[in-house]
Amino acid sequence: MEERNPVALNEEEFVFRAIKRLRKPPYKGIHSVYSGFNQAFKEQFGKNPVEVTNRMAQEGKIVTRPVRGGVMLYLPTEAPVSPQKGALQKILGSEDLRERLRIAPGRLDEINALLLDPNSRIVNDLLKVVAKYGTPEEINAKAAEAGKFENLLSRLEQEKSPYLADVKWLIAQRDAGAFVTVDEYRKSVLGEKAAKKKFKDEFAVILEISAAQYFPWIIAEAKQAIANKELMPGRFIRVRKMKEQEKDHGDILAFAAAMQIMGATFVETLDTKGTDGANIHLGGPETITGYFGGIGQPNDYPLRYIDEFLYYYTQYGIRQVLNINPGTVLAGYLLRKLGVHNEFKISVFMGNDNPYAGLWTLLGAKLFSAEDGSCPLIGFNLSNSVNNETIEIIAQVRKALGFETMVRIEHHITETWKSIVRQPYNRREELVSLADHVANLAAKHEGGEVEREKTRPHPSDILDYFRDKAEVEQSGAMPDLLQNYLDKHESTNLTARALTENGLSFVAAPLLHHRS
Repeated sequence: MEERNPVALNEEEFVFRAIKRLRKPPYKGIHSVYSGFNQAFKEQFGKNPVEVTNRMAQEGKIVTRPVRGGVMLYLPTEAPVSPQKGALQKILGSEDLRERLRIAPGRLDEINALLLDPNSRIVNDLLKVVAKYGTPEEINAKAAEAGKFENLLSRLEQEKSPYLADVKWLIAQRDAGAFVTVDEYRKSVLGEKAAKKKFKDEFAVILEISAAQYFPWIIAEAKQAIANKELMPGRFIRVRKMKEQEKDHGDILAFAAAMQIMGATFVETLDTKGTDGANIHLGGPETITGYFGGIGQPNDYPLRYIDEFLYYYTQYGIRQVLNINPGTVLAGYLLRKLGVHNEFKISVFMGNDNPYAGLWTLLGAKLFSAEDGSCPLIGFNLSNSVNNETIEIIAQVRKALGFETMVRIEHHITETWKSIVRQPYNRREELVSLADHVANLAAKHEGGEVEREKTRPHPSDILDYFRDKAEVEQSGAMPDLLQNYLDKHESTNLTARALTENGLSFVAAPLLHHRS
């Protein structure tokens, strides 16, 4: 008599185990013959398995599908839907409206035809701007070299920059461990409970501050942070005129170097942003309706914008810039598609204030993503008027398109006291309720606390961003503007405290605070 395998399985248990162990991922089922199942069943039970599998299929315990050379065997919850099943219902039933949203492949063919047409002026004009700086590979190589830390320091030395000493001071403070660590900070907030608390690091919120107009402000902020055991932000936004930075004794170099010292990210705002008189709708009260359309970058300004970006990218290694217009957003998408490693943050000024605006922006990012799936949209600052539900819906779209770790949703927690929103404005409590389930958020601090701003002789004002440094100094306003900035630093730390008190995580300047 033929010996049986001693493992005590009945026929049905054998079938279930066979499906689970003989299938080869990603396939969920097994072929009755080619997988070796039929032969194994005969060896174990001394008979053909067809009677058993047919009965199990009739009882709904497994699902079979006829295929060439045998049948496929599946567990009921894992079987593919039969193409014949439900055919009558599809013919006679009501139409699924969702299916009408499917984009036909032919539509993409038409878009490609436009983009690849050698006579397409809108593409040719962009290619001409890029060609001024070389091939995308040459452009990226120039930017990498320009942005190297040692090269930034060397240029500061060559310029005999007065900021070089402060850059070296910041290095020394970092290396000496002068800044409070995250663990120390948490203990200062929660006491001994901090050591036992499990924080939600997977949803860590990036602490962001705006606008860090002048390099010396970073040093003043760092000195205060050391003295008071406070946190430096993990992300900085600048809105100072680029040409002014470039001429200011190496301010642009010193700031970029400081960001590398701290391990922080930063965003610059290019001069080709439509506030230089190019937009004829923007003036004083007599053109107030012009502002309803946004700042605007009319006519050839998207090309100027790309030109200006490529200049600062190749000269200083500046990679992230602000983006405020649908045209420059699309131009930025196309630039990455060509192979340039550009990045941008969409500004609050662009007015993405509802889920469908967010969907449209992210669809464009996906459509023009690079071969590796990356896109230049690194920060997506939504309008100040969005609520948490809108942020959650946009986050769902972002995740579905594969951008959750790539595209940071940025939201204003505080705003300047004047010229931007109705006060009082503070969204900290809303942030706390989001930060335990929405990943990759940045909490942006553009103003001080409401009660603090009320006491200032010169409260923060968004219009101060557009003042020339010479005028600020001549008017004696620089100490007031520095105080406004430090008030924003205070707000940033209050957000960190609120997150910590609720068991939530944050990202401060990584190389200063996130160390053991």
